[in-house]
Amino acid sequence: MAKSKNYLIGIDEVGRGPLAGPVTVAAVLLTASLKTYKLKNLKTPLRDSKKLNPKQRKIWFYFIKKQKIPYAVANVFPKTIDKINISKAANLAATKVLGKLITNNRQLTTDNLKILLDGGLKVNPNPKTKKFKNLKTIIKGDEKIPAISLASIIAKVRRDKYMEKMHKKFPQYNFKRHKGYGTEIHYKLLKKNGASKIHRKSFLSSLKSK
Repeated sequence: MAKSKNYLIGIDEVGRGPLAGPVTVAAVLLTASLKTYKLKNLKTPLRDSKKLNPKQRKIWFYFIKKQKIPYAVANVFPKTIDKINISKAANLAATKVLGKLITNNRQLTTDNLKILLDGGLKVNPNPKTKKFKNLKTIIKGDEKIPAISLASIIAKVRRDKYMEKMHKKFPQYNFKRHKGYGTEIHYKLLKKNGASKIHRKSFLSSLKSK
């Protein structure tokens, strides 16, 4: 009788700090045996997305798609961030993304699945997720756990792509350059143009001091 597979989901977020755009959370599903994916075969090292340049992130993103590694992405947008705060918004996105991945992979059970989240992320109990008890938050997990590193890369690539799309809609803010983060040029453009529909109003209280 063949031994049943064990699975690991890694979850990470990007976009907690920007002045504009969503917070984006990705979840990646791997079998417990990472050797299946030959993760060391690429010349680009697997790291937290913040430690990779855009070209390196895209290499890993295409690797994930080529290997057909299951993943899901969820965004929570500024209107909700302003309403419930960024920490709750990130946790809401984590809950959504885990629910998506569980729904799309029926083989997952409370006995064969381990769920690892990066940093301060948490999953809110709901009918889709409450039966999965084996959850753990890992400090700096995006530097230690390959599944979380992959999730951080997916989240970063997808959020950057969204902000580049928003640049076409709101070119006066130069989103393609700073992706919504509070850079000097972004603050200057905010002072000149005011806030857009995709700016986080609750994040702009410091604008006058810039």
